[in-house]
Amino acid sequence: MGILLYELVGSDERRPFSPHCWKIALALAHKGLSFEGRPTRFTEIADIENGVTKTVPLIRDGDRLIRGSFAIALYLEEAYPDRPTLFGGEGGKAMARFVERWSQLTLHTFIGEAALVDIHGLLGPEDQVYFRESREARFGKPLEDVPADRETRLEDFRATLAPLRTLFRHQPFIGGEGPLFADYIVAGALQWARVASPFPFLAPDDPVADWFGRCLDLHDGLARRVPAAA
Repeated sequence: MGILLYELVGSDERRPFSPHCWKIALALAHKGLSFEGRPTRFTEIADIENGVTKTVPLIRDGDRLIRGSFAIALYLEEAYPDRPTLFGGEGGKAMARFVERWSQLTLHTFIGEAALVDIHGLLGPEDQVYFRESREARFGKPLEDVPADRETRLEDFRATLAPLRTLFRHQPFIGGEGPLFADYIVAGALQWARVASPFPFLAPDDPVADWFGRCLDLHDGLARRVPAAA
């Protein structure tokens, strides 16, 4: 039996959208490990595996349960050392931790606000109630007001991608000639945006868009199989 991956979905279980779950789907594919995605909605998370977690991703590997995307990636690296590496050594782990913090503070902040209403639209009625209440409490304003300025903030967001843009002049992936978990961290954030919202986060001629296209094609097009939001 393969690894079980609990991944976040909305009303359409064929469209997982969580950036953290996508990191792990790509990491599992990178390791060449067979896995089964278990579609899980926001209001179902508390009931999975006897309430062991409040968030996904969560994986079950035999009798082991591991939660949290970075912890899962570390587990996969240690449990399957003979499979392709996700980090390339201790330095790669340290680099990935930096990329994780940068992605959370920079990419997730803007994407999460700009796509907020679009994400709400992906959800079923019960999840919509939960999502609206929790996000309006977080932001202190009506859900629809949060992304109202996304057009005016877009160029500033794209400017924050300059480190990646210049990096890809020298190498095709963050990990070098091939992808590492650091690539999947950033690709997961952009896949979240791609699946959840039709808003043009990336300019078509951006080298970051080219890199993201390469990530979508990895592992027999695993990420590309889920269509972009229309």
